[in-house]
Amino acid sequence: MRIGILTGGGDAPGLNAVIRAIVRKATDIYGHAVVGFRNGWKGAIDSEFETLTRESVAGILPRGGTILGSSRTNPFKIEGGVERTLHTLQTFKIDALIPIGGEDTLGVAAKLHEQGVKVVGVPKTIDNDLSGTDYTFGFNTAVEIATEALDRLHTTAEAHQRVLVVELMGRHAGWIAAYAGIASGADAILVPEWPFDIEQVCEDLIRRHHRGRNFSIVVVAEGAKPLKGTLVLQSEETDQFGHVRLGGIANMIAPEIEKRTGFETRVTILGHVQRGGTPSAFDRVLATRFGVEAIDAVHEGDFGTMVAVQGNEIVRLPIAEGVGELKTLPRSIMEVAEVFFG
Repeated sequence: MRIGILTGGGDAPGLNAVIRAIVRKATDIYGHAVVGFRNGWKGAIDSEFETLTRESVAGILPRGGTILGSSRTNPFKIEGGVERTLHTLQTFKIDALIPIGGEDTLGVAAKLHEQGVKVVGVPKTIDNDLSGTDYTFGFNTAVEIATEALDRLHTTAEAHQRVLVVELMGRHAGWIAAYAGIASGADAILVPEWPFDIEQVCEDLIRRHHRGRNFSIVVVAEGAKPLKGTLVLQSEETDQFGHVRLGGIANMIAPEIEKRTGFETRVTILGHVQRGGTPSAFDRVLATRFGVEAIDAVHEGDFGTMVAVQGNEIVRLPIAEGVGELKTLPRSIMEVAEVFFG
């Protein structure tokens, strides 16, 4: 068989581990050929790809990013994009395709499967918001990076008796913010699942001050929103999947905190540093297991599926089930965090 791989959407630590696992088992065990499309679905549209071999994936296990490149290209939003993708797959005799990505990348894969493309998906998102799988690789690394940053910020916040508002990634789900916030002892955690009351946040910070705590850390996910009518958010441009390009909520709430509390308040936005660097051991292992299971599914002809982890087992489920709805943060996790607010 001739198998194609692509990585779409935002990069995540562990992508290279998946690529390596697919190539090694496909070539060494099954004798299949593997090609990698450059820059996500864009490479499939433009017929840009390279042959992947045991030698070309040597040494990439600990590397962040993706050796194939990525993009947020959506073939269904580009005139002739779907037709050009299908033409590429047919012309270059791609028997099966393994797209590695989040809801958008795998959503495209599900639609292409309906048109006859043989696909097996691998879920990827640092936000950990894909349904069907308990965890996605990249999440653990992002939480570790955010927690280390928050630990460091504690010391400077304490030294200057400041409130530090730290913005983390999380468009629709607050998994990173909640986990990193709990792990670092944050004084407030604002997530997209539940609109926040800025007045309540300020009251909690003042209460902590009166109890002798002269500094505070407020963790906010980039997609967090205030209660309707309490703060005005700026509108932003969208990408080809209709997502608003987020970032900057911390810069909006920090002045409000300073004005309402009188505490000197500063902002730190971690941004893409959460995606960068070497993946954690947990993510390397999870990504490797996903890659091995994905190539097994292709070899067995189990198409239209995606791999996932449930409990400690790697399983397969229909792609549509995996991308049908976002996996948001359970209220029970926020209840743990809220014990330490105020």
